[in-house]
Amino acid sequence: MSARMHLSTAHPVHLPAAGEERMALAADLLALLGDRTRLALLHALTGGEADVTTLTEACAAARPAVSQHLARLRLAGLVDTRKEGRRVVYSLRDGHLRRLIAEALNVADHRVAGRPPHD
Repeated sequence: MSARMHLSTAHPVHLPAAGEERMALAADLLALLGDRTRLALLHALTGGEADVTTLTEACAAARPAVSQHLARLRLAGLVDTRKEGRRVVYSLRDGHLRRLIAEALNVADHRVAGRPPHD
């Protein structure tokens, strides 16, 4: 994980980052989304909160791998966790990520169908 991999911000204010920092953070975010398992996990979370067992079934990966990917996503500030008894429940941090995932999958749908994406 790179030194700048921690994507979360301490402030909820949405101020644009400086040029190079902005590009580096965006590249890190896209790199995290570039893994099929992480993308599948995040896509599963667009439907709402889920625990590791549910997410393991949703992305058809081994539980240890799912746990490792979720830890990376949590450390990057992309998912939140809360305890529900002994279970840990995961959720997407914000709607921006939900829209980014939806758009990435929309572009993929268009490419699979052989037609250009539209605005």
